[in-house]
Order: sequence, then C-alpha cells, then structure tokens
Amino acid sequence: MKEATLKEIATTLGISITTVSKALKNYPDVSEKTRKAVVALAEELHYMPNSFAVNLRTKESKTIGLIIPEVVHHFFSGVVNGIIAEAEKHGYLVIILQSNESLELEKKQVALLINKRVDGIIMSLSNESNNDAHIKDILYKEIPFVQFDKISKLIPSSKVIINDQKAAMEAVQHLIDMGCKKIAHIRGLENPQNSIDRFLGYKKALEKNGIPFDSTLVYSCKSITFEQGVEFAKQILEEDKGIDGIFVITDLVAVGVLAYFNEKGIQVPNQIAVIGFSNWLVSQVITPKLSTVDQPSYEMGVAAFALLLEEILCRKEGKVFEPKIVELKTGVIVRESSMR
Repeated sequence: MKEATLKEIATTLGISITTVSKALKNYPDVSEKTRKAVVALAEELHYMPNSFAVNLRTKESKTIGLIIPEVVHHFFSGVVNGIIAEAEKHGYLVIILQSNESLELEKKQVALLINKRVDGIIMSLSNESNNDAHIKDILYKEIPFVQFDKISKLIPSSKVIINDQKAAMEAVQHLIDMGCKKIAHIRGLENPQNSIDRFLGYKKALEKNGIPFDSTLVYSCKSITFEQGVEFAKQILEEDKGIDGIFVITDLVAVGVLAYFNEKGIQVPNQIAVIGFSNWLVSQVITPKLSTVDQPSYEMGVAAFALLLEEILCRKEGKVFEPKIVELKTGVIVRESSMR
C-alpha cells in the first residue's frame, strides 16, 4: 500500500490540509469532533508524518548519533544505557553505530550521521582515530559533538573523561602497598589517549616509590582481547623476570592473564598480584576475583548526553557554545587477585 498523506485525509474528510495538520497536533482552534475524525482516519490509513519534511521545517530531527568502538564490552554497554535513558527523557532517539576500532568505518559512520541530519553526535574514538578530517567536518558544520572515554585532546569539543593517569597511579600504588616490587604493565595501543595516560600513571607510581622504570616490563597489546592477556601471561612466565605484580590496561585482558595463570597453577596474588581497569562484570565472577579500577560507565553516558543537550539548546538559541570537560571520579576496588 502507498503511504497515506495529509492531502488524502483532507480530501476524504472535505477539510483543508492545514486543519488536518492542526488536528493531529492538538491545536485548540480545531473542534473536538473534527479532531476525532482526523485521528480516526489517520489511524485507519496508517498515516505517519514525513520525518524528513518535519526536520526541514523544525531544523531538528530529535535524533542523535552514538559511535562506539564495540558493543559487547561491559563498559560501553553501560555508557549506551546511560545515554539512551537520558535521551528518552528529553524526546530523543539514539542511532548506535559500532566502529570496530576501524578508522575507515568510523569515517563512513560520521558521514552517515551528518547526512541523516542528527541533532548531535557522541563518540568514543577508534584506536586508529585522532584529529582527522571527518571529525573536523563535524565541527565545521557546527554539529553538537561530545567525546567520551577514548578522546583526542587536539579536538576542541566537550568531553566526558576520567583522570586515567591518576587512576592508574592509584592502581599501581595499591600493588606496591601489597608488597609488589617488580611490576609489569600490559598497556593498550600507542594512539588512544587513555592508553597513553594509564601508561604514564604506571611510570609515575614507580617513580614516586623509588622503583626504577624498566621498559622490558611493558607489554603492548595489538588488540584489547582476552587472547592478548593469555599471550602476555605466557610470555611473562617464560621470560621469568621475577615479576610479582601486573597492572593491566583493562579487565578483559586481565581476565585472560588470570585464566592462563590458573591453568598453570600460579598462585594469584601470592606469586603474582594482578589488577585490571574498568570493573567489568566478569571481574567479579572469575577465580580469583579481579581487583580493578571502577570506571563509572552509566554515569559517563548520562553526563555525555547532558553536555550534548546543552550544546544543542545553546546553538538553537543562536548562542556561542564553549566546550566543557566533565571529569568523573574513579576508585580502586580491591578483590582477591591483589589482596595479600
């Protein structure tokens, strides 16, 4: 069946298109009898407003775009839930896209959202992304834009972050307080800012406690996966450098480390203490339970949408918007994998 139109409803009822439009929007100058007749016929014909036409008229789509590196990660699912909950309260729908850590896919997704005329974009950058042309295009077109978690300091937009460097320092300090003297770090890729900051926090904690930095104790992930954790745990045991503590970039990798240590009969934490980052759900059910840094994912989603909405409303009023940075608190959660 072809789509019903305002003209079709108006012709059938013998009234003007303007009256039909007003009746569907509950304008007070349309009689109750006419309104009921219009609504009943619209339902019968399965009439749906032309969203594109509405967008052109109102200059807003009531949709926002969200680009995340991966959906399956517990942290990002928490962020998504926070954004959707807040968006729904304010009458916005969220288009969720997954970049799979691919710069090329991320570029296509940004172009799609711009073409869809979304009212704003929230994004956690892919590992390959930085101050690239597709991001500059968002800013050039003055589309409200918020970065969270994996951000670029070079991009002048609002951001929701944690202090990754401080959080990493506290995680490594905990290992030192537990008696660890030779601490390895399984870090993320070299490009993402959060990976850089957690590595710097690791180094600063060592320096603060008079422990020499040893670059051979730093293991760089090619991808943030369980398998990388298994691979590096195996390498650490084979190299036998006397490592007694490991700070891992994220819980997913740390769980891989624990799984391999369990398989090989390594006593955690007595032989090697392990701490992760993000407080992933699995960190509480693996044996031993994984110590970690709590990263407030849901709250990050709520804050990201609040910043985006603030910019949307500001630009709607024709005002100049100054980007803001919201920093959320973190905390070390001590569990069995590091408690000596």
